[in-house]
Amino acid sequence: MLGKLFTEQFAFSQSDSVIVIGLGRFGGAVAQSLMRLGHDVMGIDAEEDPVQLWADRLTHAVQADGTNVQILRQLGAADFTHAIVGIGTDLAASLMTVMALSELGIKDIWVKALTTEHGQIAQRIGAHHVVYPEADMGERVAHLITGRMMDYIEFDDGFAIAKIRAPLPAQNRSLAESSVRERFGVTVVGVKRANEDFRHAKPDTVILPGDLLIVSGPTRKVEKFAAFSSSR
Repeated sequence: MLGKLFTEQFAFSQSDSVIVIGLGRFGGAVAQSLMRLGHDVMGIDAEEDPVQLWADRLTHAVQADGTNVQILRQLGAADFTHAIVGIGTDLAASLMTVMALSELGIKDIWVKALTTEHGQIAQRIGAHHVVYPEADMGERVAHLITGRMMDYIEFDDGFAIAKIRAPLPAQNRSLAESSVRERFGVTVVGVKRANEDFRHAKPDTVILPGDLLIVSGPTRKVEKFAAFSSSR
């Protein structure tokens, strides 16, 4: 789940190689998902056990000190366009790794952060993107538990994509007739009806009760629109 959720945020081309430092639960899951998507992945961890665990699953898995810029240079880390720092609770090691990657000139550095302060410091010393796994997963689960959304992804610019049941204001009318975009500020991207293939939505697409919709837009507007699907 973690790997799938966060690799959806990474804008990597198919041919890109990625270095993942820290092969714990988060780093390992992301590395595995990136491999599944066709990327070459080098995994690095200071401990032997996770390296052995991932040795046969990644392109390369190396036991090394990811905070040491000279070691990273010897491993060829400078040749990677993207780097992900998945180190868990060791704040110092996480930040030192970001500094080492930045010194190597890596152009796209992602870091896992447990707190806002951690993320802010990481960005000041060279991280380009920060993800907050616990906070983001908590937000996602909260939306799913309420029953308003069947799936939900929020991006870091206040934009969200969700899978919801067709809300009452959209039912039994075409999207043009219900004016979903004008009234609610969201876009219905696609429609999935029972026993039918997924269809991209068009203005003349008629929404029926029971349809599943893929909706995108500003987070709060998506949440407000989804609320109609549970108010019955």
